[in-house]
Amino acid sequence: MLPKWVCGCCGALRPRYKRLVDNIFPEDPEDGLVKANMEKLTFYALSAPEKLDRIGAYLSERLSRDVARHRYGYVCIAMEALDQLLMACHCQSINLFVESFLKMVRKLLESDKPNLQILGTNSFVKFANIEEDTPSYHRSYDFFVSRFSEMCHSSYEDPDIRTKIRMAGIKGLQGVVRKTVNDELQANIWDPQHMDKIVPSLLFNLQSGEGVESRSPSEKEKESPVELTERCFRELLGRAAYGNIKNAVTPVLMHLDNHSLWEGKTFAVRCFKIIMYSIQSQHSHLVIQQLLGHLDANSKSSATVRAGIVEVLLEAAAIAASGSVGPTVLEVFNTLLRQLRLSVDFELTGSYDPGSSMGTKIIKTHGERQLQEAVIRTIGSFANTLPTYQRSEVMLFIMGKIPVPGVHPALSSSCSGPEGTRMIQIMLLKSLVQVTAGFQTTNMLTALPSSFLEPLLSFSLTEDPEVRLLVIHILLSLIDRHDNRPKFSAISIISDISVLKLKVDKCSRQDNLFMKKHGQQLYRHIYLGCKEQSSGRQHYENLYNLLALLSMELANEEVVVDLIRLALALQDLALSTEESMPVFNRCAIHALAGAYLNLICQLTTVPAFCQHIHEVIEVRQKEAPFLLPEDIFIEGPKLPPSLEKVEGEVLFLQSKITEVLGGSGYNIDRLATPYIPQYTGKQDWAPVGMEEQERERRRQVVEKFQKAPFEEIAAHCGARTQSRSVPVYEMKFPDLCVY
Repeated sequence: MLPKWVCGCCGALRPRYKRLVDNIFPEDPEDGLVKANMEKLTFYALSAPEKLDRIGAYLSERLSRDVARHRYGYVCIAMEALDQLLMACHCQSINLFVESFLKMVRKLLESDKPNLQILGTNSFVKFANIEEDTPSYHRSYDFFVSRFSEMCHSSYEDPDIRTKIRMAGIKGLQGVVRKTVNDELQANIWDPQHMDKIVPSLLFNLQSGEGVESRSPSEKEKESPVELTERCFRELLGRAAYGNIKNAVTPVLMHLDNHSLWEGKTFAVRCFKIIMYSIQSQHSHLVIQQLLGHLDANSKSSATVRAGIVEVLLEAAAIAASGSVGPTVLEVFNTLLRQLRLSVDFELTGSYDPGSSMGTKIIKTHGERQLQEAVIRTIGSFANTLPTYQRSEVMLFIMGKIPVPGVHPALSSSCSGPEGTRMIQIMLLKSLVQVTAGFQTTNMLTALPSSFLEPLLSFSLTEDPEVRLLVIHILLSLIDRHDNRPKFSAISIISDISVLKLKVDKCSRQDNLFMKKHGQQLYRHIYLGCKEQSSGRQHYENLYNLLALLSMELANEEVVVDLIRLALALQDLALSTEESMPVFNRCAIHALAGAYLNLICQLTTVPAFCQHIHEVIEVRQKEAPFLLPEDIFIEGPKLPPSLEKVEGEVLFLQSKITEVLGGSGYNIDRLATPYIPQYTGKQDWAPVGMEEQERERRRQVVEKFQKAPFEEIAAHCGARTQSRSVPVYEMKFPDLCVY
């Protein structure tokens, strides 16, 4: 054994930086870092920065030895010293010191002792918040991403320690992101190899806090793992540039897939709300596109999964609508409409693969119906966030997708036949009901162009009562610009309409032009809608609403006259012996015409007109209550066996009405002319029983123009032109010859 003085001599020969490092450690580790000596070490490091890497290496050596010997007090002192040196020194030689520092942090994180893992994490987080003056060309954080992600999933037995380890892992990941996200020299933290570890680790902790009962007051003062995770997730997303959004969102989609989290909806919705509110608003459309693609990718997944994705898309699209979603608007609707068609096919064929003899999965009709309703709701909610001009585009877009058998098969269901086509028609019309709800426009001509209104009205001629009802709902939404519709929720005889507080504005020039162009079409479809034997109580109530709204929104003097003529024509329809209508329908038409004339007479404010209408209503109340709405539009109306004796004082007289209105300046000749439904000359899209003829006519036109000699075509067109008395610019050419 060497004498004591020999050891002292050897100690004096040790390098100064080692002696300074040794002096910061007390004899008893519980005394903590020797602060005075730490100040000397820091001053030396600042004075001789070329020694910093050696100081780091020596501290690392001591820490490794102390870890191996379980001298954890000295380990803590070494890390505290490293932290202080990092905070103080920003010289060019800091990089080599950082390498030693990270080596020591790694040593602690590799330990199976929770306290050492947490100690190493805390030091790393402090380091992550330091802005280095010099770049690093070769530093790697792959280990730290992997280790912190593992800590986020800790399954340590003690719940308190488990929580601490998980929170340390979250903080560590946050530190890695902060340290690398803006450093172009680092390995890209946004690469899938890193995001596929970071994002699921955060989502695991975000989800693990769901359903946890309220914490005690003392616990509320501390930040919970869920709160920390959400803050970290938001920070990560907020730092994502345009090119990184996809890599950040893809692991979210995969996590929700792998853990069957779409079905519950609430967690998936929560995740994407965080995403949409955290990313830069101009990047919102990228997330929408990813969700749309994921919905398509899950086309053959269960209905609950697809419905969950649709619900998430609804929430995300509503948030994105306030940002930049212009390019993706129609893409959203196109994808949703495609999913509707697929769902109808699945429901009717009972298979996700119609080509095979048997489905690979069991199709649940109830689930498909829920999905369809979710899609329709999403279409409406998203449309309601759009400006008017975009909503008009969406209306036209959806209308163009509605199939018309034999004429326009757009979104028709190829696998499920006529029933599939009918269901698609209903689904898309329901979507239009959602899109047009609350629609406000000052110019009906631009809001309801012919390309939309004419095919819409053609659907009101179909035999399907549900389709006709949906068409009326759409018209009501578009025409009701002053929210008067709720005041006519039920048909009734109102003695004084002032109690309704109706909002009636003078018609604009555009409104007058709209009615001049489309009025006759609207009258005709109201008339034919009343005539349909399959029309029920809801149909008549809504047709009454349509008449009432036309009177308040779009009626000039000429329109008022036409509407009165229409009401009288409906009365004649109910009396006609040529029509084989049930007694209920005849009574319903009488009641509708009476209720409408009671309304319009008060809107015209012509006393004699009002008097005649009220006299007839009073007679009906005494002698024929089944001709009034209060007795017909109820559950179980009492119907007469026949309507053969409906005559005399219970009827409204065209001659009397013409007389009293003529005295107030209305057009007597027009009033005296009975209304007859006018065909506008434009081919309806789907007249019942005409599909085959229309298709054949089009085929013949095409064939003639393809095969006939030019001279014959020219002669034919010339002969037709000579027979016309209208200018060329007003001629209507076959649509197949115009482009």
